[in-house]
Amino acid sequence: MQISRALSVTLHDYEPQAGDMRAEVLAGLTTNPKTLPCKYFYDERGSELFDAICELPEYYLTRTELAIMQSHAAEMATVLGSRGLLVEPGSGTSTKTRLLLDKLHWPCAYVPVDISREHLIKAADQLNRHYPDLEVLPVCADFSQAFALPAPHHPAARSVIYFPGSTIGNFEPDATVALLKQLLRLAGRKGALLIGVDLNKDRTLLEAAYNDAAGVTAAFNLNLLARLNRELHSDFNLKRFQHRALYNPAEGRIEMRLVSLDEQTVHIADESVHFRAGEAIVTEYSYKHTLPGFAALAAQAGWNVQKVWTDDRRWFSVQYLTAG
Repeated sequence: MQISRALSVTLHDYEPQAGDMRAEVLAGLTTNPKTLPCKYFYDERGSELFDAICELPEYYLTRTELAIMQSHAAEMATVLGSRGLLVEPGSGTSTKTRLLLDKLHWPCAYVPVDISREHLIKAADQLNRHYPDLEVLPVCADFSQAFALPAPHHPAARSVIYFPGSTIGNFEPDATVALLKQLLRLAGRKGALLIGVDLNKDRTLLEAAYNDAAGVTAAFNLNLLARLNRELHSDFNLKRFQHRALYNPAEGRIEMRLVSLDEQTVHIADESVHFRAGEAIVTEYSYKHTLPGFAALAAQAGWNVQKVWTDDRRWFSVQYLTAG
């Protein structure tokens, strides 16, 4: 771990190295079906594109969750209590976090955690300037892996993990339980979890959210290949791959893919990966949970659901969990 000072904040840096990325990418591209880790979407350009996705008319998730936060943030702050250390895995621009910070009672510090270093530094710097009395301690890390929390200047009454945005849906059930266990270890015995969970709904609505008319999600998906070309010296031709997202009702998830338009071979450093025409790379799953189904997964990881807030249509939920 490296500690570096940037702008008005001190960055705690656990960012994965290029060798780790290369090994994970090659491992995924030699499985059947081929896969790529969705965490590598979020370089600086990918993070910008995701922010744009959140503003799209088809992408109901962000505006629905924001509405829940606007209506219930004060109640959430009450159950979370005062003097908490607020930790946000996959923090991005921390837009929803501001709604919570505005209502929290004397938070001792805020720890945004993100894999995109440049995006993280900018967002943390803006928050530090907007909340001058709040200690902001950014951590560049893969939140699915173990990392140490920086120590705030003032002791915390408890650690609160804030995990908005339905990111938990990107993980398959066993991986969901493993991640929730990791978050439990991070929070500690008195800790809490405030988490966004997207709920199952009409297939047409779901598929539209991941196949927007403006093509922003397609650009976001293809940017993953552009990043590999830049950082791993691969030679993906982005014009020979097509974005596709479909709902799988049997699994209760959106499956986002990049489909090879013809037979081709791609090189990553000294390795070659062959694609058949029509063969796909799975880049992301997005599970849509039921309330009982998610509660059961959480219980396997040692969490108990204490409170659930939803919108009137029950499209999305924000859930408060404590250690079991």
